[in-house]
Amino acid sequence: MSLESVRAFLAERAPEVEILHSPTSSATVALAAEAFGVTPAEIAKTLSLRVGERVFLVVARGDARLDNRKARETFEGKVKMLDLSEVEVLTGHPVGGVCPFGLAQPLEVFCDISLQDFDIVVPAAGSITTAVKISPARMAEITGAEWVNVCQIPAEV
Repeated sequence: MSLESVRAFLAERAPEVEILHSPTSSATVALAAEAFGVTPAEIAKTLSLRVGERVFLVVARGDARLDNRKARETFEGKVKMLDLSEVEVLTGHPVGGVCPFGLAQPLEVFCDISLQDFDIVVPAAGSITTAVKISPARMAEITGAEWVNVCQIPAEV
């Protein structure tokens, strides 16, 4: 069901975007980077979050961490991760395949500015073995995402 909803969403809004399939799991940032031949930072991970009753998604680069202070200021309240049991019900996607495409319910989508470090990023595509390669700007455009600054990226060493 989830992959099909992503396929339908992309067919309507971004027919040029191809869904990629991996023979192995890409359910974590590290596995996805290995499966699709990119660095962990180039993975666009989707965080399923809530502030009170407001549920929304934040898409960020794979090596970024949510900055609680920035998130609290931006979203006007304490940000919490959704319980695993809620994720699939609210997004339509299994944990490890959550993406901002083809959602089961209309949810606000935000893209963290950390994604703008890359020309192409690799978000999941509704299952733990699928993904797409897409520019951050195109992803934000087709999902109606707002750009935010709510993450920290690792310091360069």
